[in-house]
Order: sequence, then C-alpha cells, then structure tokens
Amino acid sequence: MSAGEVAIWSRLLQPEAGNLSPEAARSILKLDLGDRDRVRMRELVVRGQSGDLTEAEETELETYCRVGRLLDLMRSKARRSAATR
Repeated sequence: MSAGEVAIWSRLLQPEAGNLSPEAARSILKLDLGDRDRVRMRELVVRGQSGDLTEAEETELETYCRVGRLLDLMRSKARRSAATR
C-alpha cells in the first residue's frame, strides 16, 4: 500500500476516533488471518529474504502487507473505541 493509499484509508477510517459501538469494536478485534494464510505469508517472507520470489509471489506478499496495514488501521480504531466506552 502506498503512502497515498494509507493516507486515504486513514482519513476514511479515522483510526484516532473512538466512535465504534462496543460490538463493532469487539468484532474487528477478532479479525485475523487463518492458519493457511499465516503459513503462506511466512513462506513468502522467508523466500523473499533469500531473493527467491517470483514476480507473482512478490505481488502476493505485497497483497498480504496491504491487507495487514488496513487491518492495523481498523484495529487501532477498534482499540480506541473499546478504551473510550
């Protein structure tokens, strides 16, 4: 995710605002990658560190990173919301 994308998502989600309902905050905090995705992501990271990724795998790893950044923004908002209730 580019810096511009992060800025747009940040403005949209407003992670600093604690305005989610308690139920929504709890639901977001439960979101996580499944075991299959975690294993795949680890494989890609390890192979990437040794420089063995194909172009498609590099794209796949970047997709995992973008999803992770978005999830981080959402969790930040959820934690702030939970703390203000």
